[in-house]
Amino acid sequence: MTEHRAQHGGIALQRIHFTTADLARTRLQTTAGPEIESRLARELFTRGVGAIYARWQRQVYTRLRAKSGTQTASASTPGDFWRAAVAPYWNRVLAHCEAECDARGRMVMAGGVEQLLAGLGRRALWNGQVLELHDGPDSDVRLDGKGLVLSPSVFLAHRPARLFRADEQRGPAVLVFSAPPNAEQSALLWDDTSLPSQALAALVGQTRAAALRELRAARTTSQLADRLGVSAPCASQHASVLRESGLITTRRVRNTVLHSVTPLGMALLDGRTAAVGPVLGPRPMASSA
Repeated sequence: MTEHRAQHGGIALQRIHFTTADLARTRLQTTAGPEIESRLARELFTRGVGAIYARWQRQVYTRLRAKSGTQTASASTPGDFWRAAVAPYWNRVLAHCEAECDARGRMVMAGGVEQLLAGLGRRALWNGQVLELHDGPDSDVRLDGKGLVLSPSVFLAHRPARLFRADEQRGPAVLVFSAPPNAEQSALLWDDTSLPSQALAALVGQTRAAALRELRAARTTSQLADRLGVSAPCASQHASVLRESGLITTRRVRNTVLHSVTPLGMALLDGRTAAVGPVLGPRPMASSA
């Protein structure tokens, strides 16, 4: 390790070694998941942030103070921090990351996975076999033929990428790479419109209101869970309530279950709540679909 540091002016480098099998199994994924994103957001929140994140940081301060009387991330529980710093923006963050993956996917189509690895930023160097990440930790990582999952993150801003290792049962490691918004994108991301419309939320609850909006496009239970930042069983329960209320329909396509909004659900989303209000009412949470 000392030799590696000397060769690079004392800068710690993390070296990820690829085989041909690793390159073949490397893929893009929209997000590394709520747990990792919340962890990265907490680290960003405690650092000095630039203008792009200043509005987000102020809003998080306000929510943390309203929730527990503190403005510090360290004094809040992981759940409270997720609700204050990530959940209000989750759908917009996912949309940003989907667009980033689309752009990177076109890069792969044009020049292969190696071009994708070579385009992670000036502090990430691809030499044909090894991806070197500046700012450490100083280590050598071998992927053992399992490949790598690459996921963009809005909340990773101070380094080009960060590796999260998986155990043998969980599959490939995840490399989260920096995808910060520009000034125009940040204005949209941090727009404080986290609460759904009051009429819709009053009728079905905030989480199910968010689920209903997400199901304008047909989604699987796992996709819905990712969009809402909840577990798959929790997403299934919300889908069951919405289905029993006549707001969504569920159909099976081969081995996949797809949920989508019904005309009644669309009427509610479009603000025509007076006509459909009596249909809805407090319902017990259904068991998993």
